[in-house]
Amino acid sequence: MKSYRCTYCEKSITKLSHCKQHERTHTGEKPYTCKHCKKSFRSSSNCKRHEQIHTREKPHTCKHCKRSFNRLSNCRQHERTHTGEKPYTCKHCKKCFIESSNCRKHERTHTGEKPYTCKHCKKSFSDSSACKRHERTHTGEKPYTCKHCKTPFSSSSACKRHERTHTEEKPYTCKHCKKSFSDSSACKQHERTHTGEKPYTCKHCKKSFSQSSHCRKHERIHTEEKPYTRKHCKTSFIKPLNCKQRQERDESASLLKENQHDHGFKPRRDLQESAATVDGKKSCMLSSSTEENSSQIESLTCWICLKEFSTEECVIQHYDEHMRLK
Repeated sequence: MKSYRCTYCEKSITKLSHCKQHERTHTGEKPYTCKHCKKSFRSSSNCKRHEQIHTREKPHTCKHCKRSFNRLSNCRQHERTHTGEKPYTCKHCKKCFIESSNCRKHERTHTGEKPYTCKHCKKSFSDSSACKRHERTHTGEKPYTCKHCKTPFSSSSACKRHERTHTEEKPYTCKHCKKSFSDSSACKQHERTHTGEKPYTCKHCKKSFSQSSHCRKHERIHTEEKPYTRKHCKTSFIKPLNCKQRQERDESASLLKENQHDHGFKPRRDLQESAATVDGKKSCMLSSSTEENSSQIESLTCWICLKEFSTEECVIQHYDEHMRLK
């Protein structure tokens, strides 16, 4: 069989058109331009597929549910969700996949390979789509627009998920209980509650998890990474929820003190008098102690109902109850 060799990396390719397309990855040449947004592409097929985003053309229809797709490959992949066919097998653990791209991505979890690099910060990724999505965080590009409210998105998957909030479409169905979902990842995550599958494993202690996000959070216990930081004091946290809770607690404390100051709150007189009297006799030491702790008593007393608490955290929680009742 005749083959064509790339002039830049000497890679052998069976078709001349494919060889020229490959060489453009070296030269950066993009001769095909979208009619609608002037975005450029290395191949005519990629340009045509992109134009279908604008025209909403979906010429390929699923045999089973009549759902339409702009790519034949996407249609075939979708049909496998009905048939259960998984023709692609991991070389390392024999796990099977519906899509070849997903199989290759999975294999990189074994090899650690990250062949795609961001042009702006040189961060590496195991799959090209993740790299492109990341690059848009630098460029701010949002090429996908909701049909219903024209909100722009940086990825097509995010745009489709958003559009389903308008249509209430739930195209993904659990194989076990027939519950429907608008998002394929949510459906897969739900199915694991039936199967007990835990495909994500900690690199450090080999503990397994049903969700990748839970696995990443757990790994931070080993690495001591704390990626979530409070606005003002830069204290870091492992989980975003912990950071948010601490932030809200601090904001509640600040609001409580402001309200106490605005209302000109004074510590309760009867509390000071009882603290300064022992067996009906005045105590200079206790009186002095009361004066020193007057600010502490004030901070531990609700300015609305004058109820006293043992800790500042209890005051804040109590104050939040007043806010909820308003």
